[in-house]
Amino acid sequence: MDAKLRILIWFLLVFQLGCASVPITGRKQFVMIPAAELNVQAAESYRNILSQSVLSNDPKKLERVSRIGKKIALAAEDFLKQNGQAYKISEYKWEFNLVEEDDTLNAFCLPGGKVVVYTGIMKLADNDNALAVVIAHEIAHAIANHGAERMSQILLAQFGQKTLSAATKESSQSTKEFLDLAYGLGANLGIVLPYSRLHENEADHIGLILMAKAGYDPTAAIVFWEKMQKQSGNKTPEFLSTHPLAQTRIDNIKAILPKALEYYKK
Repeated sequence: MDAKLRILIWFLLVFQLGCASVPITGRKQFVMIPAAELNVQAAESYRNILSQSVLSNDPKKLERVSRIGKKIALAAEDFLKQNGQAYKISEYKWEFNLVEEDDTLNAFCLPGGKVVVYTGIMKLADNDNALAVVIAHEIAHAIANHGAERMSQILLAQFGQKTLSAATKESSQSTKEFLDLAYGLGANLGIVLPYSRLHENEADHIGLILMAKAGYDPTAAIVFWEKMQKQSGNKTPEFLSTHPLAQTRIDNIKAILPKALEYYKK
């Protein structure tokens, strides 16, 4: 068989086997990383991040993060059930933590449902609806399997024709470091990987639906991102950033709001 034909057949098989659908948006995505493998690594990195962080002991703030997070997680699981993806629910072992870093405007959710919020972002998310915007967006990344999708893209580019399953099962330190770097799971980073703008916009979309279904007003997303816009000053040109500019984000959210409000009114 011609070498080019073999390569073409290989790629077709990879894409066929790796085809999955994103909950809520229905977008087809390419995923070749088994959830079980990624979740184990994510849980380990999550523990490392927490061990090197100062965790908040403020009971009121902790209660807010946990209460809002659990409600949104339940809404996410409900959506998975409704869309015939109930089998995925067992992949998530939800945990919610708050890290004391007042200068860090960040939050993340690692594969498997490990959520961390930084106290810095709670200054902007100063009410339950606003905090729901943040947490729902991060949970949306998890249930949309953006991490595994991004890792699949990186591994495909990195290893070419090498079998992806073999690459992910490699136990050498160099491969582990590669995965940590690619996925942003290094204990020193405290952040998730730089998602694409497609992923960010999709997480906004899914997050709005989830927070609305959980009983939080999705219009709060506009107020929150307007605050973020003032905070950042839009200094980074959009084409140089994996994150959309705040104004672009606000415009996209406004387009999604009518649908989200349908869930909120119910």
